[in-house]
Amino acid sequence: MSKRRHNHTHAAAPAPTAAQPARAEAFTFGDPMPVMDRAEILDYVESWSAGEWFEPPVSFAGLAKSFRAGVHHSSAIYFKRNVLSSTFIPHKLLTREEFDKWALDFLVFGNGPIERQKNRLGGTLALKRAPAKYMRRATDLQRFFQINGIQEKHEFEPGVIFNLMEPDINQEVYGLPEYLGALHAAWLNESATLFRRRYYENGSHAGFILYMTDAAQKQEDVDALREALKNSKGPGNFRNLFMYAPNGKKEGIQLIPVSEVTAKDEFFNIKNVTRDDLLAAHRVPPQLIGVVPSNTGGFGAADTAAEVFGANEIEPLQRRFTQLNEWIGDEVVRFNPYSIKRAVAAA
Repeated sequence: MSKRRHNHTHAAAPAPTAAQPARAEAFTFGDPMPVMDRAEILDYVESWSAGEWFEPPVSFAGLAKSFRAGVHHSSAIYFKRNVLSSTFIPHKLLTREEFDKWALDFLVFGNGPIERQKNRLGGTLALKRAPAKYMRRATDLQRFFQINGIQEKHEFEPGVIFNLMEPDINQEVYGLPEYLGALHAAWLNESATLFRRRYYENGSHAGFILYMTDAAQKQEDVDALREALKNSKGPGNFRNLFMYAPNGKKEGIQLIPVSEVTAKDEFFNIKNVTRDDLLAAHRVPPQLIGVVPSNTGGFGAADTAAEVFGANEIEPLQRRFTQLNEWIGDEVVRFNPYSIKRAVAAA
């Protein structure tokens, strides 16, 4: 039997190619986001019909949640409400308690619906605030519904609801609050606070990288240091470590921070910038709502700021609330002039 010979051929190895020289490369992280991108389509939708009533152009539930998003947002609204309440003169048809609810609804939602409750003879028994968050205007613009977000609804009789509105430039069915442009500042303020709180509650912060190149270190010492760092997590994680390295080099152990300690300053910058945006949207002087000045000069005299605030902000609001008098045919809403000097003299 003859032996067969097998010839094994091997493919030739490819010739090494020359390494491509490194070149500079420029790129961007995402495209710019313009202000008028996709949001302006809502201007065409305006208040869309949901069958028997119109839905508001913005979510009233979202406005209610955003009310307490930033401390300066709700504080400015409460401050205006309190000033209006202090100058309001109670009436037999409209108590101070009902006026406070009505004013708060108008300042938060830009709508202040109030119900005229009738007696058996058809006269006015009392004026009660209707919750603006759940009020919807009928498609005939004459009737109002109160809904609860599920399926239940209550239809009011025609002519018993007066709605004080903050005018909107895109539609005339509902009013919108003046501070809508500052909601991003309120949300950013809330996000910064929540991020900071979660950071401290986390208990495991990747704050640095321990880089060790010293050959004089033993494996036992490295393992002991690793175990000490692992045990520093959880409550009381900000601890000190002692490292003894005989005959070690100057840069044998390096501490490379991942997040700079100075990043805490960004938290204060965000809080201050968003605070200024919110106060500018509400037009409330900072010294009137407890803001501590960061400069030595301060914000100026509080009584002078209060007088200017009363003339430029409170008086126009008072005149706006008196629109109820024209609708009901009686001088139900009346105010005393807002003056710091008058309050001090009365005290």
